[in-house]
This record gives sequence, structure tokens and C-alpha cells, in this order.
Amino acid sequence: MFKHAMKLAAIPLAVGTLLAGCSGGNTSSSSEPASAKTEVTQVAQIRESAKDIATRSGKWQIEQLGNLTYIPESHRLKSENAKFWIQAAFYIGLTRWTETVNDKEFLEFMKGMAKKENYELLLDRPFHADDHTIAQTYLWLAEQTGNKEAIKPTQDVFDMILANKPTVGLEMLDSTASGSGKVHLEGNCQDRWCWADALFMAPRAWVQMTNITGDPKYLEYADQEFWAAADYLFSDKYGLFFRDSRYFDLKSDNGEPVFWGRGNGWVFAAIPLIIDELPKDHPSRPRYIELYKKNAAALLKLQTSEGYWPASLMDPDKVKTPEISGTGFITFGLAWGVNKGILTQPEAPEIVEKGWFAIEKAIAEDGRVNWVQHVGKSPDPVKKTDSQLYGTGAVLLAASEMVKWSK
Repeated sequence: MFKHAMKLAAIPLAVGTLLAGCSGGNTSSSSEPASAKTEVTQVAQIRESAKDIATRSGKWQIEQLGNLTYIPESHRLKSENAKFWIQAAFYIGLTRWTETVNDKEFLEFMKGMAKKENYELLLDRPFHADDHTIAQTYLWLAEQTGNKEAIKPTQDVFDMILANKPTVGLEMLDSTASGSGKVHLEGNCQDRWCWADALFMAPRAWVQMTNITGDPKYLEYADQEFWAAADYLFSDKYGLFFRDSRYFDLKSDNGEPVFWGRGNGWVFAAIPLIIDELPKDHPSRPRYIELYKKNAAALLKLQTSEGYWPASLMDPDKVKTPEISGTGFITFGLAWGVNKGILTQPEAPEIVEKGWFAIEKAIAEDGRVNWVQHVGKSPDPVKKTDSQLYGTGAVLLAASEMVKWSK
């Protein structure tokens, strides 16, 4: 039943090998156009850059787990908790990178982390999508290693939810938006997936559970709830996702609709991750791909001249600084589409590369990921020294596609 068991596969990265392969083994390649040789060289450099940045950033972030003093005190304690979504989002990027390049050191680290956490979820908010985020790593480990011990705590929570399916509406109310997390708090739409971030945090774990157990009920629930939320939050007019219902009519200081960069990044990264887990013949697969294409078409038009996606997508003057968490997630999603042959717009490869080059500039020599907006729900100011674990996760996701970049 372990659909992805032991599927780790190394990606060949040697520049010399790539160049030789692209020139048919003829090292002189005197008849090859200069532009073609330049493009091959750039592709090889991008692949090497992805490997370098992912390795440095992943190691730096792991080394800082016991020293998160650079994170504001308001979210430091939650960031230190591996079960909480902030750290769990880092592991989603780390698992994707580890699987792509067969990094044994990162794999061993995550196996140790998961065992230390007893493969458990946070239990004070059993319905809340944020607290399902870490399940993606537990279930990934089960898929990779066959460790059935990693499955049961999550399966118990999911079975409880299926036995008590929430029926609250999807409107986000200010009175419950902070989410006390208690089971079925009256009027709390966060018992379901009523905000954009949730579509990154939870649905994929439910699909993974079906892949591992062979029981379709988890995928059926994920598919139903994903589309309830996506249909509610996606704007056909703009091709973007509102963060939640409170933003439907909200305007920025400059009179533009408010579409949060990272909020859209959460969903745009989630869709490829979900598609990659879906059975090839699943009836909803074309629908996910169509949604991906609509969202991608809008995002392709919103990149800044520096290569970033603004914190406020429709109002780049709202926050003029770089923002790496949204940019990382969006670069990952676009690169995935180009690599898969799904995203065919002629300008897409150049936009992806521009996004990656922007990410490169935001990485410190020691691997620290700078320019990451802190925890929030809307476009907020960003400083160069701002960094967070999910920002590193976004960079790792982007690197996992750029390391196999080929145009």
C-alpha cells in the first residue's frame, strides 16, 4: 500500500556531465550556436545554485532550531514547537528537497524529529488545518520508509473528524478568527478549510493517508473540502485567492483589492503537491490542473522588475521591499508547471529564472533566508533581517524544482 515507498532518487548535477550530455559528448561543440551553449551553461549554473542554496539553508535552519532568538517573541514559542505549522511548513520543503536529491543526512534528521514527537499532532485543536501540517512529514516518512508507526496518531485524528464532520459555514468572523481551536467552537469556520493558508496545511496529508492505507475515505474528504474552500476563495476575475472572506471587498490604501502574496503562495504551492499525490486517474485531477493554470496565468503577470512577487499582489507600492516566502512558494509552483510541461506560456521559463535569481540574492552566506514576512494574514512591512522557518521551507521547495531545471 505504500505508493511512494523507497522512491528517493538522486538528481545528476555535475556541470560537466550536463554539458557533455547536451552536446552529444563532443566537448568542442564548435557547430553549436553560441546562444544554445550559453543557455545550457545557465541551466547548469541554476542547478548548481539550487543545490548549494538548499544545502546551506536547510543546514542553517536546522542548526538554529534551538536558538530562535531572531524570531519575534510573540511567535517564538510556537516556532520552537515542531508540531506547530510554522516549523512544520519548513519540513514540507525539507522533505521535498530530500526526496529530490536523496539527501541521507536530512532524512535521518527528520526521522529523528518525528520519532521524538511520537508522530503526534497537536491535540488541543484537532479540527484545525494548521495542526495537520506536521502530518505531511510523518506520512511522507511512512511512504519513504514503510514505517507504519508514523501513521496511527494522525489516522486516529482523521477518523475522529470523519465521524464528526464539521458543518459550519466558510465565512470568517472577527469574533472567532483568532481560532481558540476548541472542537466545534460555535461559528468558527476554522473547523473547516476557510482560509487560504489551510489549503497548504491540511489537504495533502489527507490524500497521503489514502495512498498509504488504501482507504478512499480520506481522499474523498480532502477533495470535497478543498473544492468547497477553493470555490469560495478563488476570484475568477483576478485569478487569485482571497485570504478569507473578510478580504472579499477590502481595498488597500491605494484602492486596490487585497490579495496577499504569501496567502496565494500557500495555495499555489499546495496545488502541485496535491496533484503529485493524486492517483493518475482521479476524476478531479483535471480540475486541479485547470485551477493551477488559472492561478499561474495571473501570477505570471505580477512579478516585480526585481523578480519578487509583492506582499500585496495587486498593489506593489503597499510593501515595496522583497518578500521571500511568497516568492519562494510561487517560484516553486511555476517551475513545477514548466518542468511538467503543464505551463506552456513562452514567457514562463524566464519568469521562473528571474524568481530564482531574486531568491539567490536573499540568501545570506551562512544560508539564512532573509526578507521573510513574519506570521500574519495580510501584506505587512518586511525588513531584510526578518526570517522564519516557513520562508526556508519555501526556498527548499523552489530549489527542489530548480535543481532539475531544463527549460
